[in-house]
Amino acid sequence: MSENTVKGGISVETAHIFPVIKKWLYSEKEIFVRELVSNACDATTKMKRLSSLGEVKGLEDEKYRIDVIVSKNDKTITVADNGIGMSEAEVEKYICQMALSGALDFIQKYEGESENNQSGIIGHFGLGFYSAFMVSDRVDVITKSYTGAPAVKWSCNDAGEYEMSTTDEREERGTEIILHVNSEGEEYLSAYKLSEVIEKYCSFMPVEIYFTDADAGKKDGEEESPAEPVNDVSPLWLKNPSECTKEEYIEFYRKVFHDYREPLFYIHLNVDYPLNFKGILYFPKLAHEYDSLEGQVKLYYNQVYVADNIKEVIPEFLLMLKGVLDCPELPLNVSRSYLQNSGYVSKISSHIVKKVADKINSLFNTEREEYEKLWRDLKTFVEYGALRDRKFFERVLPAVIWEKTDGCFVTLDDYLEAAKEKHENTVYYTTDKVSQAQYVSMFENEGIDVVVLDTVIDTQFITLLENEKKIKFIRVDADLAGALKAEGDAGDEPALTELMKKVSGNDGLEVKYELLKDTSTPAVLNISEEERRMEDMMRMYRMSMPDFGAQMPASKMTLVINKSSSLIKHILEVLPSDEARAEKIAKQTYTLALLSQRQLTAEELKGFLAQSYSVLEEL
Repeated sequence: MSENTVKGGISVETAHIFPVIKKWLYSEKEIFVRELVSNACDATTKMKRLSSLGEVKGLEDEKYRIDVIVSKNDKTITVADNGIGMSEAEVEKYICQMALSGALDFIQKYEGESENNQSGIIGHFGLGFYSAFMVSDRVDVITKSYTGAPAVKWSCNDAGEYEMSTTDEREERGTEIILHVNSEGEEYLSAYKLSEVIEKYCSFMPVEIYFTDADAGKKDGEEESPAEPVNDVSPLWLKNPSECTKEEYIEFYRKVFHDYREPLFYIHLNVDYPLNFKGILYFPKLAHEYDSLEGQVKLYYNQVYVADNIKEVIPEFLLMLKGVLDCPELPLNVSRSYLQNSGYVSKISSHIVKKVADKINSLFNTEREEYEKLWRDLKTFVEYGALRDRKFFERVLPAVIWEKTDGCFVTLDDYLEAAKEKHENTVYYTTDKVSQAQYVSMFENEGIDVVVLDTVIDTQFITLLENEKKIKFIRVDADLAGALKAEGDAGDEPALTELMKKVSGNDGLEVKYELLKDTSTPAVLNISEEERRMEDMMRMYRMSMPDFGAQMPASKMTLVINKSSSLIKHILEVLPSDEARAEKIAKQTYTLALLSQRQLTAEELKGFLAQSYSVLEEL
């Protein structure tokens, strides 16, 4: 080491650090409410702990409380508690010296240093108190220690200049912090606004909180005491699941999320080892498939609200749900970088995925009838989760069910087992059983089940299954199953092929001939599964990105002519001798096939109606 090396500690002048605190300590000014009320909770928690250890006698029946009082007239907000209080020496140590946490000292002295020890102490950093200066130009602290030491008053302005002295302004044990609110914090002098913030951050804190509007509560010079606490000190997630009723779960859901609809079901998480966290996740009822994107999972730390929808803690696909998670091993002032690199957080996330999959499988295995009723609302969530999380996909796949066109449900394994003889490893589906009714009917008449896949996400999900299970999903209008075909060679009819190209207005139309068991259908139009999926994907790109330049190519359709049909036989009979009549019938046949494939354009519909009237006149 060089002889000129100098050692020392970095010092920060209060005049320099206070402006930083006021502007940058927290991203939201309203956090000061959470910090001050949390400190008041800690003060009562410490008092309870000392009482339980026998350090203080006669407090077994003590009623602890926190009061938040606002006065717009006086421009003050007061947070008061009847907790442990402070002596003059403690105020000097913990208030006058920034970032020296009294909570940390208390934990080390009375709670031990075990990593798994749950003290219930909220604050660990020593900066929370100074959040008061984000909305104040002066803060007064009046406190009296449980030890009986004289009460102390500490008053500090927003430049960090303070005065401290003993006082007779407080006779009872505890602390009150009086914020003299500045112009930047005036919005919090509104009783409505402040009560909103208290509800957001403090609804489930472990000590009863009473809120008073001092200006509205005065009668004959006296303040009215509020009758009811504004928080629930024993939220439902802290209880044993076996002790909770369905009614309690639903009441809690409506209270927290203001949703009048009942949730589909819920999962109560109560994990002690090897992780430590609790919570309740609700599956909300969806009005449509996009509703699920508007979920809300609230993160708490020892009953103190931290944030909504932190994706590092909650797997992304679970953010579509609603719920609460209380993670006491996370720091209250949690940073995104901490969450991204925390082993505890990643284990929580994995455990939640497992519990959600277990719940779905449990419903499937034990309440199948009820599960089928829920499936339409649950399907989008399950499919999205499977696409986003590999482990979730593997765990939940046995519980995925498929609705058939007859309204019954079937598992993929059961469908494939029943299809072995007629169409092995192939699933036939419809995206619209009304518009595709002609195709569906042809399959059903031959005993082939058709499943309904009518949401946007279905295409992505079945692509995943095709890759994983080595099976094929084919829409009913994409291919004709072998089971639909009769025995024999349909041959080729060049003259009819040319006629169909003419009446379709498409010289590139591909025409095939088949002998089908269904003799009532003269012709169908098919679009290959691969081409149609590409078309769907391009359409989605154009919907999501209006400036997307690629134009969708015209669908390449194949006209399949059924030579088992008496109408086709009739066209073939009259074609050589009466081409005009054959053309009129062929035109009508092609347009009906087109109508079964898609909606007609305005011009196509106009021509079809005119042609239909002409045909009727000839009857």
